[in-house]
Amino acid sequence: MKPDTRRPLADTTRAVHAGRHDLAELGLHAPPIDLSSTYPTPDLEAAGLSMGSLGAGGRPKGSFIYSRMHNPTVARFEDGIAELEGAEAAVAFGSGMAAITAALLAAADNGKRRHVLAVRPLYGGTDHLLEAGTLGLDVTFTDAAHAAEHIRPDTGLAIAETPGNPTLDLVDIRALATRLGDVPLMLDNTFSTPILQNPLAFGAALALHSATKAIGGHGDVLAGVIACSEAWAERLRKVRVLTGAVLHPLAAYLLHRGLPTLPLRVRAMQATAQVLAERLAAHPGISRVLFPGLRGADPNGLLGRQMRGPGSIMAFEVEGGIEAAARMMKTLQIVTPAVSLGSTDTLIQHPAALTHRSVSEAARRAEGITGGLLRLSVGLEDVEDLWHDLETGLAAAAEVAHPAEMAKA
Repeated sequence: MKPDTRRPLADTTRAVHAGRHDLAELGLHAPPIDLSSTYPTPDLEAAGLSMGSLGAGGRPKGSFIYSRMHNPTVARFEDGIAELEGAEAAVAFGSGMAAITAALLAAADNGKRRHVLAVRPLYGGTDHLLEAGTLGLDVTFTDAAHAAEHIRPDTGLAIAETPGNPTLDLVDIRALATRLGDVPLMLDNTFSTPILQNPLAFGAALALHSATKAIGGHGDVLAGVIACSEAWAERLRKVRVLTGAVLHPLAAYLLHRGLPTLPLRVRAMQATAQVLAERLAAHPGISRVLFPGLRGADPNGLLGRQMRGPGSIMAFEVEGGIEAAARMMKTLQIVTPAVSLGSTDTLIQHPAALTHRSVSEAARRAEGITGGLLRLSVGLEDVEDLWHDLETGLAAAAEVAHPAEMAKA
């Protein structure tokens, strides 16, 4: 898309045109899919220069050489995400976990900066990767308020997530980045998407997305993407070339095709989530609801200052613990019991038993991830249909939580 210097464009306009800057030159209206695994190299000298650039994490200089190094369909999706995040570049991977792993390896700088600060709560997969020690890193788990106290000379990266998974904890990105000083911050922006929050504008070095979620939006693609500076992108591309954690071009095509509807999907789901959160908060079978849009949930005033909306993810605690939560999930007819989030259909899952099962019990307890806690990702269904389904599920949960009272009724 050619930049319009006359006035800033709305995100709905940018989402439609992002990553399509070369289509007019190609004489195309819809982005093509390039499925080539290899590319011709008739000019050996030129091919060698391109190979050297790509191997070092740079951009191609002529031939793309090999799709593990560069693919134009993937590059268009990356350009689209970079534009929506206000970044110089973006680098896509085969999954969100592959993206996180690449960032950790890039930040470690060949072992010279092995220390990582992890601000909980985090997605369970991220937490598990860091705690398991698979990458040979030294990790300190902390919270946003005390992160700076644990900085060491070999601290290469800090990781945080806001809203946090699954408790929707909010982190002031600018305040955290300021406390960290020269330590780069990778902010997981999956819950908010680029439509509701842009971490780089508040001091983060890397904005991470599990693009499998709302960016993909239809539950049919796995991907991860990181928006960042070109300097960081070169480091990330180098890791991607070495490890082969590439995004398949067909997946990139699906992700890019979904970008034009991302603002519409995010805002429609968010509106429904606000209604459901308010109703759940008033329901006698719920002990607490965690959602940034509820009164008192945003004491630092991040909504409107850092976030352009509360999003479409919430968590709520069912009276009666894990047995009641399990009964509710079995009873639901419209809401789908499944992990993941950001899809067009509403999903519900049990963090303690599923996404955060690998997190230590002590950490789960400290973060308030209880047996009765359920995470709800609101989709595009009618709000009244969803509410009726949730009410029915909560009635079933009450039979477990309060069997004597229900028997009298």
